[in-house]
Amino acid sequence: MSEHLDPRFIPKFKNELLIPPVFKPKIIRNSCSGEVKSHNYRISMVEFDQQVLPPGFPETTVWGYEGVIEDPCSGEPVCFSSSPGPTFEAVRDIPSIVQWKNDITEPNMFAVDPTIHWANPNDFPPPEPPFRPFPPGYSQAQIPVPLVPHLHGGETRSDSDGNPDSWFTPDEEIVGPGFFTSRYTYPNEQEPTTLWYHDHALGTTRLTVYAGLAGFYLLRDPNNRIEKFLPRGEYEVPIVIQDRTFNKNGSLEFPSVGVNPDIHPYWIPEFFGDSIMVNGRVWPNLDVKRREYRFRFLNGSNARFYNLKLSNGQSMIQIGTDGGFLPHPVELEELLIAPGERADVLIDFSELCPGTKLILTNDANAPFPDGDPVDPETTGQIMQFTVVKSRSVSPRPLPCRLNKIPKLTPDVPRVILTLNETEGPGGPVIITLNGQKWGAPISELPLVGSTVEWILVNLTNDTHPIHVHLIMFQILNRQTIDSTRYKEAWTELNGEPPLDHPTRSLPVEPFLEGEPIAPDLNERGWKDTIRANPGQVTRILLRFTPQDVKPKDAKPGKNLFPFDPSFGPGYVWHCHILDHEDNEMMRPYKVRTPFCPPYQADEDGDLTELKDEMDILLDEYDEE
Repeated sequence: MSEHLDPRFIPKFKNELLIPPVFKPKIIRNSCSGEVKSHNYRISMVEFDQQVLPPGFPETTVWGYEGVIEDPCSGEPVCFSSSPGPTFEAVRDIPSIVQWKNDITEPNMFAVDPTIHWANPNDFPPPEPPFRPFPPGYSQAQIPVPLVPHLHGGETRSDSDGNPDSWFTPDEEIVGPGFFTSRYTYPNEQEPTTLWYHDHALGTTRLTVYAGLAGFYLLRDPNNRIEKFLPRGEYEVPIVIQDRTFNKNGSLEFPSVGVNPDIHPYWIPEFFGDSIMVNGRVWPNLDVKRREYRFRFLNGSNARFYNLKLSNGQSMIQIGTDGGFLPHPVELEELLIAPGERADVLIDFSELCPGTKLILTNDANAPFPDGDPVDPETTGQIMQFTVVKSRSVSPRPLPCRLNKIPKLTPDVPRVILTLNETEGPGGPVIITLNGQKWGAPISELPLVGSTVEWILVNLTNDTHPIHVHLIMFQILNRQTIDSTRYKEAWTELNGEPPLDHPTRSLPVEPFLEGEPIAPDLNERGWKDTIRANPGQVTRILLRFTPQDVKPKDAKPGKNLFPFDPSFGPGYVWHCHILDHEDNEMMRPYKVRTPFCPPYQADEDGDLTELKDEMDILLDEYDEE
């Protein structure tokens, strides 16, 4: 086994920041009109070596995405692999059609824990203690590797959403129990924004994303009136921040001894790396000119939160969040960003002297908010900006209004949902939503077109970034709650989690304290991932329609999506701390439509539909 690499011995800012290249699509046009019908791609998940540590250190074996890009020198199309993967440059109202291929033929690089719920392509029965140490662990769990891509934040039909049960192995020899297709269609009809794609296989997402399976998906609208005011080209830079731990031979290190090894031999509740990687390189430097830059920040870490600041105390301006532009620009001295969240930010270097060096710093505790402080010499530093000699260019003034965010009004009964944690002798054993396991009967069955208020009651000690697939939503407010008393009353009502049966809602009002807290200014736009803080309820408004629907047009039972959202395996909502998501902190949900019969649980707890209706849907799917 290789020896751990002390991060203090990794030279900082010797790596140059790598800007991921852009996938080159095959453009499909209407044969008569010449109008673009779709952008088509063939993309593989592959293993390769990449220079992640500074020059002079060994290369690192990673997993990433491979497809066609344009050679920057010749302009010719070439096949290229990288981690993070190349970027999709999608255009609003032009669908992206992607044929995904799993080409990972080696065993999983890290310990697959077969005692938690997971994809399990070999149908391997959970082992009994005493467990084998890793390596070698259990070969039937390590290979073949199941994968499924998810477009995080995409308005997508569920058979193209990357459902955790829709995984597939190399050559599609084995596929998951969900509806299966590896050819995905992304309609791209939502607002322009920063999305990202990553692996989402059941129970192994923490391992596959850590290995490198993630990348940017930038959705652009040529007709958007704000874009002309913003930096573009070389002055627009996507930035994905991830923490990693390395061995001296350059390989990635991931824990393989659980906190409760007699229950889950390899799973840990949160992974925190001791080195910071940006765009696939550790502690890089970016040379910047004396002008304004647009940075598309993404927290792609398993569990680490980042509270970002500039070392000279300079402010930054946030213009967008997960779902597009904010209503107004927001000036910030610091930016808190949770796993899965994105932030569209402007930083002005125009007044700085050539040779100035700024460090992007981080001071978020891990776990957040009350965990250990960062090491200011390692995880307290993200990357460096070096101002080069150049002409000073003042930024263009921004419009006061960037976006019109509609006011959402609930039109169906509210839903109360809890965030639960079950402790073992060494720490958490399992983390659940509403106390239920992944395989419990589906309890969230929103009606298409409806607007509903979800009240998230956090009964744990951590902040959880909660992500909902299919839609963008809005945060209403947060409020302090006596979580100890609420947890006691909830447990008396429902039993001690984890549970395999539906749970009963407990009103929050008798337990609330103080007044509701308005969302931060930079949270007042469309979100798909929101921080649910400990000791608080977090109220969010979810509308099961496309993002740009006018409030007057949204009605319960009216489907305005360009597809049937009830078709396919359905959607999920989960914590985006990947270690939590992989150990039950994820629940399925189904969207009901007037064309779809009600769902019911059979004796095994699985959802079934009326057979005749399902046969019709399958026939239509085959015809497509």
